[in-house]
Amino acid sequence: MIDPKIKNVIEIKGLDTWYGSKQILSNISLHVERKEVMVIMGHSGSGKSTLLRHMIGLNNPASGSIKLLGKEITGLKSNELYELRKHIGVAFQNGALFSSMTLQENVELPLHEHTKLDHNTIRIMSRLKLELMNLSDNEDLMPAELSGGMLKRAGLARAVIMDPEILFFDEPSAGLDPVTSAELDDLILQLRDALNMTIIVVTHELVSAFKIADRITVIDNGQQIITGDKETIKKSTDPRIVNMLERRAMNDDIDADDYLNKLTRN
Repeated sequence: MIDPKIKNVIEIKGLDTWYGSKQILSNISLHVERKEVMVIMGHSGSGKSTLLRHMIGLNNPASGSIKLLGKEITGLKSNELYELRKHIGVAFQNGALFSSMTLQENVELPLHEHTKLDHNTIRIMSRLKLELMNLSDNEDLMPAELSGGMLKRAGLARAVIMDPEILFFDEPSAGLDPVTSAELDDLILQLRDALNMTIIVVTHELVSAFKIADRITVIDNGQQIITGDKETIKKSTDPRIVNMLERRAMNDDIDADDYLNKLTRN
């Protein structure tokens, strides 16, 4: 049973991660409060998706602490982590639906796997979530028959079918047109308000981030540059934040000899 009095549903302290000899995350420390929308931003390869994988227990850090719903997960046994994950939902970037199942069968799958509910109850619950995602008229379609926006919403319906305490959403706007992206942003806010969820969103989309976020964490080259509310981010004078907000590239001076040595080294 998860303690409802826990204020910070995620607490990360001093998180370090290495892939071989390359450090991916360095000394990441942040918390996420209950019913908060936390957006994690950064350019491609910055380490934001790796941070997400740590939060849901898919990766183990080299050092540091990660508490999820009050439990330290870095040393948690597999069966304990399995039980804890029943309280979270994950919406993957491409929907990650099973191609051989209909939309409704995909959404119902977690209830079949993790509960002993009867078929009719599961069917009703899945239809409620599909209605919430405006997909109720498409329940018999196969994933290949869905548009990009519908795939995102279908993956989201499956992620929230068990009414998780925390929802993780990886790049919700990726590959979507502006109108569909805006609709998905509205849906994220509706989920927070209607289902009292804590939501963590990984994205590089500025418009989406500033629309849905209560607070934003910016990651750059594995380092936590800043965590704060939207006004704090906008007022930052850090050149990396300024360039991100103004969509400008970081132009580092390149030494010709160093560049040649990099290309020719064994």
